[in-house]
Amino acid sequence: MRSLYVSVVLLQLIGTSLCQFPRPCANSEGLRTKECCPPWDGDGSACGALSGRGFCTEVEVSEEPHGPQYPHSGIDDRERWPLAFFNRTCRCAGNYGGFNCGECRFGYWGSNCAEYRESVRRNILTMSPVEQQKFTSYLNLAKNTISRDYVISTATRAEMGENGENPMFSDINTYDLFVWMHYYVSRDAFLGGPGNVWRDIDFAHESAAFLPWHRIYLLHWENEIRKLTGDFNFTIPYWDWRDAQSCEVCTDALMGGRSPLNPNLISPASVFSSWKVICTQPEEYNSREALCNGTGEGPLLRNPGNHDTNRTQRLPTTADVDFTVGLPQYETGPMDRFANMSFRNVIEGFASPTSGMALSGRSTMHNALHVFMNGSMSSVQGSANDPIFLLHHAFIDSIFERWLRAHQPVRTNYPRANAPIGHNDGYYMVPFLPLFRNGDYFLSNKALGFEYAYLLDPGQRFVQEFLTPYLQQAQQIWQWLLGAGILGALIAAVFAALLIVARRKWKRNQRRKRVLSYGERQPLLHSSSEEGSSSYQTTL
Repeated sequence: MRSLYVSVVLLQLIGTSLCQFPRPCANSEGLRTKECCPPWDGDGSACGALSGRGFCTEVEVSEEPHGPQYPHSGIDDRERWPLAFFNRTCRCAGNYGGFNCGECRFGYWGSNCAEYRESVRRNILTMSPVEQQKFTSYLNLAKNTISRDYVISTATRAEMGENGENPMFSDINTYDLFVWMHYYVSRDAFLGGPGNVWRDIDFAHESAAFLPWHRIYLLHWENEIRKLTGDFNFTIPYWDWRDAQSCEVCTDALMGGRSPLNPNLISPASVFSSWKVICTQPEEYNSREALCNGTGEGPLLRNPGNHDTNRTQRLPTTADVDFTVGLPQYETGPMDRFANMSFRNVIEGFASPTSGMALSGRSTMHNALHVFMNGSMSSVQGSANDPIFLLHHAFIDSIFERWLRAHQPVRTNYPRANAPIGHNDGYYMVPFLPLFRNGDYFLSNKALGFEYAYLLDPGQRFVQEFLTPYLQQAQQIWQWLLGAGILGALIAAVFAALLIVARRKWKRNQRRKRVLSYGERQPLLHSSSEEGSSSYQTTL
C-alpha cells in the first residue's frame, strides 16, 4: 500500500500529455516557436493555467549516456525527444492530463479529476457475444473516423524548414494513428542518401522500455476509444494464449477467420477483411529516405500456424510464463536482445523461457505470437495493423504486472544509464509528447487505474468473468424477455377465455338436450302404467 501511495504521488508530480502530434501545434507557428502549449477550452488559457490545471514549461531531457548500439548523434528527430520539434510543452498539475491539461490522468474521472476508478480488462473469450461484437465495432469505428485531436508527421523536421515554413502533417484515422506511432518508434534511422540507414535502433523494443512503452501505448489507445465512442467503461480485452494450439481468436465473430479463397487473407464474413494496412514497406521508405505517410498499402494479411517452425516451434505455455515471472532481474548485461536471465528479454522473446539464456534465430514468448500470425503482425514496424496486436499486448502487460507484484522492484532496478538509446530511466517515450519518462511507469497498474480479471481474487474474478457477462447479456435482452412474457400472458388469457366460452356453450347444449329428452319420453312413462312394468324398466 505504501509503494502504491508513493507511485500515485510521483504520477501527480510528473503530469501527462498525449501522443503526437496535437493538431493545435502541427503548424508553422508551433514549429517556429517550438512551443506546444494549447489553450484549454474551459478558460481559454494555455494549459488551463488560469484554472490551476497546468502550465507551459521548458522541456528538460536526460543527459545520461546511452549504450553503444547507436553510435550516431544529431541525425534523427527521435534523439533527445521531443526537442527536434518542441522545447516547451504543458505540464499538468494534480490529476489533470492531456496535451492541454483538459483531460484527466489515467485512472481519474470527473470535472475536477478527483474520482479514482479502477477499470477491469477481461479475457475476450469469456465476454458475451454482445460484448465481443461491441469491441469489434469499436475497432471498425476507429478505423473509419479521422482523429479529432492528432495528426501524423509525413516528413522529417529538417524537411519542414528551419522556421517551420513547410509543415508536413497529415490527417489519419484513430486506429491508424496508433499503427503509425508503432512504426515511427521502431523505424530505421536515416543516415543520408537512399537506402543509407542504421537498423540497430528502436525506442520501444529490444531493451528496458519495451514494457513501460507498450503500457502507455495501450492506455492511450483505450482513452481515445472512450472519447470516440462515449463509452467510458471500455477496456481493451486480452487473449490468454497460454497452452493454445491454434489462433483461438481467429473467428469471424472475433478477429476474423481464414478466407476460404486465400489462406493469407481474412474471411469475407469478417469486417476486418476490408481493412487496408499502412506502414508495411520499410525497405521502400528507406530507399526513398521518406517516412510512412499513412497511405493504404493493401489488405490485412494473416495465416496463423503456417509460419517458420524452426524459428518458433510452439506458442508459449503456462510453464514458460511461470518461469519468466520467476526471474528476479529486470535487465542484465548489455540490456539488449543479447541479455541473459533478464525478465524483460525473456518475456520479449529473445531468450529462452526454460533457461533464461539469449537465443539466436529463435523467437519465444511475445515474439512467438507475432511470428505465429504469419502476416501483417509479423513485421515489427507494421505489426499494429492487425487488431490481434492489442489483445496480445494486453496479455503481455498482464504478465509484466504479475512480475511487478511478485518482486516489487524499486525504481533503481530500472536502468538509469547505458541502456540502448531511448530506454534509459529519464528518457521521454517516443513519439509521445513530454512527461512520459520510462522509469515513471515502472510501477503497478493499480496506480494507473486498471486491473486484469484473472489477477483478481476468486470472488471478484467470479463477478467479472461469469456474473457480469451474464447480467450484461440479460440486460441486453430484457426488453425481449418482457415482451415475450406479456405476449405469452395474452395468449394464455385468450386461450382461457375461449375455453371458458366453449365450456359454457357445451353446458347450455347439454341442458337443452336433457330438456328435450324429458319432453319426448313423458308419454312412455304414462303408457307404462297401462302396458306394465317392463316398459318402464326399458325406458329407465
